[in-house]
Amino acid sequence: MNRQAAVTDDRGSTARPAASPCRTAARGEGTDPVEHERRYSGTADRLRRPERLAWLELDRVVPLCLEGIEVATALDVGTGSGLFAEAFAARGLGVTGCDVNGELLEAARAAVPGAGFVRGAAERLPFPDASFDLVFLGHVLHEVDDLERALAEARRVARRRVAALEWPYRAEDRGPPLEHRLPPEVVEDAARRAGFAAIERRDLAFMVLYRMDLREPAP
Repeated sequence: MNRQAAVTDDRGSTARPAASPCRTAARGEGTDPVEHERRYSGTADRLRRPERLAWLELDRVVPLCLEGIEVATALDVGTGSGLFAEAFAARGLGVTGCDVNGELLEAARAAVPGAGFVRGAAERLPFPDASFDLVFLGHVLHEVDDLERALAEARRVARRRVAALEWPYRAEDRGPPLEHRLPPEVVEDAARRAGFAAIERRDLAFMVLYRMDLREPAP
């Protein structure tokens, strides 16, 4: 692949590799994420296409997010078309979805009428402290301009756990190019700096799931 050419990721939109989130965060640059749509916005139909559903491994990811803790409420950051919000709601949780893309939020509201949806950015979540038992970020961390701030915001509004689903750090035909993916040590180091007490990584068939708890599990 020509790294200088435009690339298309699974969200369905075209982006330029030159604006790597990791490099942008390091330089302290970036635009207001609420005023600008997500780099990889896509469309509701593309976000729900069958091959993407297979990659996301919802049937495995959702139970892993809930494993070992009591969860009644969940926030789905970067909810997109509401796929994970729908999956959490199907398990009886009170669910709120948050996204910068207003068009996708409308699609999510139609798909998950029992959930609440709010426009907002990962680095500036519009919720009070400790609002949700679980905060979930699906394919969000590699897009933000300030990784540590996004994790700190997720920690701020969470009561028990933050879970983040990301692309594995390897070159693949699907998803964003390697320079837009996050090495595990980058995520884990940012999570420690954001104040998480326990950080665990699960390598799945297609994705990587990070579980970050606000306190150490009981021995």
